[in-house]
Amino acid sequence: MTCTQLTRASTRWMLGRAVTSVAPKLAAYPPRSRCSWSRQHHVAAAAAGPAAAHAHAPAAAAALAQHGYHISTAMDAGNIEVVGVTDGGSTIDLNIRPDPYCETDKRAHYQWFNFKLCGVAGKRLTLRLLNAGGASYGPAWEGYRACASHDMQEWYRAATAYDAASGVVTITHEPGPADMVHYAFFTPYSLDRHAALLGRLQGAATAAARAAGAAGAPVRLRVLGSTIDGRDIDLVQVGPSPASSSTSSCSSPPPRPPLRIWVVARQHPGESMASWFAEGLLERLTDPQDGVARRLLDKAVFYVVPNCCPDGSARGHLRTNAAGVNLNRTWAAPDPATSPESFHVRNEMDRTGVDMFLDVHGDEELPHVFVVGNSGIPAWGPRLEGLQAGFCEAFKRHAPEFQTAKGYPTNVATTANLGIASKQIGQRFDCLALTLEMPFKDSADLPDPRVGWSAGRAKRLGAAVLGAILEVSPLLR
Repeated sequence: MTCTQLTRASTRWMLGRAVTSVAPKLAAYPPRSRCSWSRQHHVAAAAAGPAAAHAHAPAAAAALAQHGYHISTAMDAGNIEVVGVTDGGSTIDLNIRPDPYCETDKRAHYQWFNFKLCGVAGKRLTLRLLNAGGASYGPAWEGYRACASHDMQEWYRAATAYDAASGVVTITHEPGPADMVHYAFFTPYSLDRHAALLGRLQGAATAAARAAGAAGAPVRLRVLGSTIDGRDIDLVQVGPSPASSSTSSCSSPPPRPPLRIWVVARQHPGESMASWFAEGLLERLTDPQDGVARRLLDKAVFYVVPNCCPDGSARGHLRTNAAGVNLNRTWAAPDPATSPESFHVRNEMDRTGVDMFLDVHGDEELPHVFVVGNSGIPAWGPRLEGLQAGFCEAFKRHAPEFQTAKGYPTNVATTANLGIASKQIGQRFDCLALTLEMPFKDSADLPDPRVGWSAGRAKRLGAAVLGAILEVSPLLR
């Protein structure tokens, strides 16, 4: 059996096992309109195998073709299902495909969509997401506008309305003369772009090392392990190796080991703005002309995981990996069989140590950039409280969208869920550890009506955070 065949067979076996284990639990739930649809739909899709992710019902596909349309989800993060065409071809009815059932969250999550629609030139389109009311974050549709693009490079917002009574989201759009348009819950970040980023980082680092006559580059690319689907869990290390930096001559005292700054992005695969944030951070950090980056790399080594859930990203999931696991609930005791992503990343953290940790996410409901603090962990005290406050004040100076007035409720002392990454790492290493949230909608603190919160803005926020980290760095250890 080839490696490809083995991977596919393993995936089919795990999906079959998941369906077998989940089915009895689903049977215990009373029927409810939208949530019941989600659970039943997940079981059927999982039984059909991964190929079902890109399939549409034959009748629905034929109805699309009759009106000159074609919808495709055969892409990274593709997710939509065609229900039918109404109103003489002017209205296309759709459903969002759910993630696998998530045991910790007791539901099959869904909200992310991403698809290509062809045959639209000169038409006024109405797209209806019929099952939107049962999505993981129903209130998130209020004030939300879908992302649209003709070329997958420039994305803008399309008119979107939510009817809470029917649970239907309606997107109305006139693409103009373009034959094709892409729609997504947020600007996608593909695995191809991820690979290209790694290539650029390695190439630039190698060129810089050659120009300086150095023996090696300051960027190291490593694979920490494999996902359930066999994808790489990539780690980018920028800065000196802690081992090499500790060497010194006998006549001088050893230099202080560098600070260890960890940044993990996109534990929840539908939160693609986190990967854009990581790209912006890494591009600035590796810019030899950037003074902030140079100062930081004099004293710190960065460990960045740009995509912590590549399986869910490829499959078009909102919150879970291939096994239906919400990775950001597994950090207390990650299982290498079902959550290899958090298992391998946490093990590497144990090896390197951590002086600061930033876990990057997106929030579907709140139109703000904010952080979630660690006041609920047992280790919380004046030192960590001061570090958190100092970082937040510094970040405000470097990023006008960042604010502290709006966010999640503060945890009561010692009640934090240590399965959440920032809580576990803050407690485990007694360090500054934060969850950073960006909006799917727009920043109410600095709105942009045309693009809302965008990939470009997420990248610039990732670059800006380095200034805040530099300011707080003297206090981290």
